[in-house]
Amino acid sequence: MAEQSRNVPLDKIRNIGIIAHIDAGKTTTTERILFYTGKTYKIGDIDEGNTQMDWMEQEKERGITIVSAATTAFWTHSQNPTEPYRINIIDTPGHVDFTAEVERSLRVLDGGVTVLDAEEGVQSQSETVWRQADKYKVPRICFVNKMDKLGADFLYTVGTIEERLGANPAIMVLPIGAENTYVGNVDLLTRQSYIWGSEELGAKYDVKDEVPEDMKDKVEEYRNKLIEKISETDDTLLEKYLGGEEPTVEELKKALRQAVIDYKLVPIYAGTSLRNKGVQPLLDAVVDYLPSPVDLKEVKGLNPKTKAEEVRQLVPDESLSGLAFKIQNDPHVGKLSYFRVYSGTLVSGSYIYNSTKGVKERVGRILLMHANNREEIKEAYAGEIVAIVGLKDTITGDTLCDEAKPIVLEQITFPEPVISLAIEPKTKSDQEKLGFSIKRLTEEDPTFSVKSNHETGQTIISGIGELQLEIMVDRMKREFGVEANVGAPMVAYKETIEQEAEAEGKYIKQSGGRGQYGHCFLRVTPQPRGEGYVFVNAIKGGAIPAEFVKAVEKGAKETLENGVLLGYPMIDVMVTCYDGSYHDVDSSEIAFKIAASQAIQAATKKSGITLLEPIMKVEVTTPSEYMGEVIGDLSSKRAQILGSEEKNKATIILAMVPLAEFSGYATQLRSLTQGRAHYYMEPSHYEAVPKNIVEGLLAKSTFTGRVE
Repeated sequence: MAEQSRNVPLDKIRNIGIIAHIDAGKTTTTERILFYTGKTYKIGDIDEGNTQMDWMEQEKERGITIVSAATTAFWTHSQNPTEPYRINIIDTPGHVDFTAEVERSLRVLDGGVTVLDAEEGVQSQSETVWRQADKYKVPRICFVNKMDKLGADFLYTVGTIEERLGANPAIMVLPIGAENTYVGNVDLLTRQSYIWGSEELGAKYDVKDEVPEDMKDKVEEYRNKLIEKISETDDTLLEKYLGGEEPTVEELKKALRQAVIDYKLVPIYAGTSLRNKGVQPLLDAVVDYLPSPVDLKEVKGLNPKTKAEEVRQLVPDESLSGLAFKIQNDPHVGKLSYFRVYSGTLVSGSYIYNSTKGVKERVGRILLMHANNREEIKEAYAGEIVAIVGLKDTITGDTLCDEAKPIVLEQITFPEPVISLAIEPKTKSDQEKLGFSIKRLTEEDPTFSVKSNHETGQTIISGIGELQLEIMVDRMKREFGVEANVGAPMVAYKETIEQEAEAEGKYIKQSGGRGQYGHCFLRVTPQPRGEGYVFVNAIKGGAIPAEFVKAVEKGAKETLENGVLLGYPMIDVMVTCYDGSYHDVDSSEIAFKIAASQAIQAATKKSGITLLEPIMKVEVTTPSEYMGEVIGDLSSKRAQILGSEEKNKATIILAMVPLAEFSGYATQLRSLTQGRAHYYMEPSHYEAVPKNIVEGLLAKSTFTGRVE
C-alpha cells in the first residue's frame, strides 16, 4: 500500500467492528469484505481453514475466532465512486469465553456491524454483545446473514431485533426470495433491485431500476414506513413529510446518518456472505451511515493530577492521546500493543507517557496490521488503529498520551473468572517455561488469572469458561513448549462474611536475643456485592506506627486472598484496624503481618462465613419433544427455570444454573436428546451456596487455613 493512499481525509475513515453470536457468520462476512475491497485475491473459507482473519492454529482447527484481528481496507462507494474510504475492521470472537476480546474492541470502535442469522434471529450472545456496544455507545447497522439457509425469515429476524434488543430498526432492503430462491435485494430508498448471479464470487451484480412485479405493493408499504421513521428523527423533514411532500433520497440519507450516530435508528440489510450476496451494499452503508472520527468530534478523559475533565478533539494536530486495547505476543517481533490513536500524531522512535501507570515508554516501531501480516510506518495519525512494538509496561486499557498534557481515558472493565484448572509442570525446565508463558498470556487476556497454591505446589489458572482455559493450555504447549499435567476444571467459589465482628491478633515470640512482637485489633464488616476489599486505618495516638499499619494491611489482604473456610478468596469485606500496641525493639513487619492474619481468621469465623458460587445464565435449544426431559434434568441441577419460548419446531429454555452442577453437561444433553439439542451459557452473578452443599465441601476439603 503506497504511503499517500493511507492519508485519506479524517471524514473518510471508518473504524468498525463485526460483532455477533457464535456461528452467525462474522468471519465469513469479514473475508468477503476483504475480497471485495481488494485486500485478498482469493476468498478464505473457515471450513478449509484458510481464512485471513482467523490465523492462529487453534482458530483454524476449531473454525472459531479467538482473538480479535485488526485489518485495514479501502472501499470506493459503488453508487458514488469518488476517492476511496479507509475502513479499519476488527473481527471479534462470538464465543462467550472470549468476551474480553469483544469488550476491548468495542471500546475503541466508532461503529459496529451486527451480523445475525436469518433463521435463528437474535440469539443470547447477540444480546450480550449488543449490550456491550450500548455500554460504549457504539452506533451500529445490522446485517441479516444466511438468507439462503433453510428456515431463513428476514422479517422474523427484524422482529427479534425490536423485541429482544429494544432497538429501533430501519429496514433498508427487502430480500428477493428466501432460502434457495434468494437472489438479491430491493433497495427501499432508490427502488432499485440488486441481483447477484452465481459467477465471479459475487464481485459483479446487476442493478435494475425496477422492482419485481410480485413485490411492488410490499416495497411501497415498507418504503413509506422507512421514510416516516427517518422523518421522525429530523424536524425539517417531518414538516415536509406531514405537509405531503416526500423528502429527496439525499435528504433522507443525511437524516438517517445523523439518526444512526445518535443511536435513534439501526439500518437493517440482508444477504448471504457464504454465497457472496449482499456484501457490497453493506459496505456502502458503512460509508453512508456509520460515523467517522469527525462525527464523534471529541474524546473525554480525566487529568491524572487534578482529576478535572479533559477533552481532546479527534484531529492530528491536537496533543497525542489514545488507548492500548490489546496486547499480543508475536513470535517474530515480541510484544505488540494494539493502539487506537484518538488525537494527535504518534511517531516511531519517540517517547510517550503512560498516564494510567505514570511511566514513560519508548515507541520502537509502528505497524499497520492486516490480520497477521504487517507493514511498518513512520507515523500514525488521529483515527488510526495500529500496533506498537517496544512498550514494556503498557497493558490492556492503559492510556498513552503526551507527557506535557496528560489525560486518562475511560478504562475497560472485564468480568470475573468463574472456573479454574490446576496445572503442574512435568519437569524443572517446564516449571520455568510455565512461569514465562503465564506472564505472557495474562498480559494478553485480562480475564485469565493465575495463583499459586503453596500447600499443594500447584498453579491454579482461572478464566471465563472451559474453552478459554483449554485454548490457553494448548497455547502454552505450542507457543512456549510447556509440557504439563492438567487437572479437572474446578468452580471458582468465593468466600464472604455475613455480619460485623472484631478480634485481636497477638504474635509474641521470645527466643534468646531479639524477639518478635505484633499486636492489633481488627474489625471486619460485610460490603455490598462487587465492592471488593477495603482497608481502613482507624489508629489514634500512634498506638501502632504507620509502617506497621502497612504490614497489618498486607497481612489482612493476603489472608483474605487465601481464604479462611475452604481456601477460596474472600471478597466484599471492609477491614478496620482500630487499636493495637508495639514494642520499641521487638516489633517487626513480619510480626504484625502474622498478628493481622490471626485477627482476620478469628474475626471472620465469628462473623459467619458464607460460600458464594458462580451462577450461569443458560439457554438450551432443544426439539420440542425433549422439552420435559431437559427441564427435568436442569431442575435436578438446582436450576431456576426462567421460562421457555417456542420457535419453529424447537423450544428455547432459559435458566439460571450453578456452574458447579454443570460439568459434563454437553455429553448429558446429547444423550438426552439424541444429539439434537445445544446450549449456550455465560456467567451471570454470584450467589450463596446452600448449607448442605457447604457441609459436603467441608467434609471433602483438605484445606487447613494454617497461619505460618
